Amino acid sequence: MHPFSYTRVSDTREALKAGRAGGRYIAGGTTLVDLMRETVERPEALVDISGLPLREVTVTERGGLRIGALVRMAEAAAHPKVRTLYPVISQALELSASAQLRNMATIGGNIMQRTRCTYFRDVTAACNKREPGSGCAAREGFNRMHAILGTSDACVATHPSDVAVAFAALEATVHLLGAEGVRTLPFADFLLRPGTTPNREQALRKGELITAVEIPALPRPLKSGYLKVRDRQSYEFALTSAAVALHVRRGVIQEAKVAAGGVGTVPWKLPAVERHLVGERPSESLWTSAAAKAADGARPLQHNGFKVELLKRTVARQLRIVGGTK
Repeated sequence: MHPFSYTRVSDTREALKAGRAGGRYIAGGTTLVDLMRETVERPEALVDISGLPLREVTVTERGGLRIGALVRMAEAAAHPKVRTLYPVISQALELSASAQLRNMATIGGNIMQRTRCTYFRDVTAACNKREPGSGCAAREGFNRMHAILGTSDACVATHPSDVAVAFAALEATVHLLGAEGVRTLPFADFLLRPGTTPNREQALRKGELITAVEIPALPRPLKSGYLKVRDRQSYEFALTSAAVALHVRRGVIQEAKVAAGGVGTVPWKLPAVERHLVGERPSESLWTSAAAKAADGARPLQHNGFKVELLKRTVARQLRIVGGTK
């Protein structure tokens, strides 16, 4: 590990000042410390923000949900309002990592975590995300776990977060605080596809701090859930996953929110699937025909072509679980 300075701040003013000076924010540290140990990340200064007052879960005036950036994953998963209003979030969190990590990792840190691509974490391998212009070893290497959607010639790494898939499906908003004041970003705009600059992963300005993630109020009744398909039953990243939320009234789907994980360079929203569902009555044939659109635009690599069919089956299965059949 390379030498670094460490500062613990007690308010957002101190945090922003240290962030503007080049400090890297750290709370649970479950990702950044690992990357520092592997010398993938070499920050000169760490700013511990774990003492900031960003640990509340509140229901908004319109009936949505606001989760503070420093709420622990385990706390968010167990919170009664999260479990009642948006089970998809609780389920995504509970299917993430180990219990020990969920007790430490924060919501803000989770959506900021970096890819688990083995080439990114191997400092001897070519990786445009780690070292711009060096190439992408994964494209011609062993790429079974890599992305089939949102890829570019520069990068094919997947985004590892489970709860980010739920946030993408629910069309959440990220609240930010920086030198220019408060601003909000749609979750879809917060995480960036690699394009030609895979080293730029979030639409953050220098020194900006995530303060909360807000889920909008959605029509009720709303049924939701998260399904994760992986090589082993626990403590493993997704091969494919699906976050689904459905509002069904009088036997007709009025609103559908669907996103996939494990297959995209960012959590992958599935608007074609959503459009296919709205206005229809739940049925086995509907789930199958809607899910058939889940892999539209996929660009599989040598070792991950199986994800195309697996994604369709994952989405169909979760639609069936959430929406039922008649």
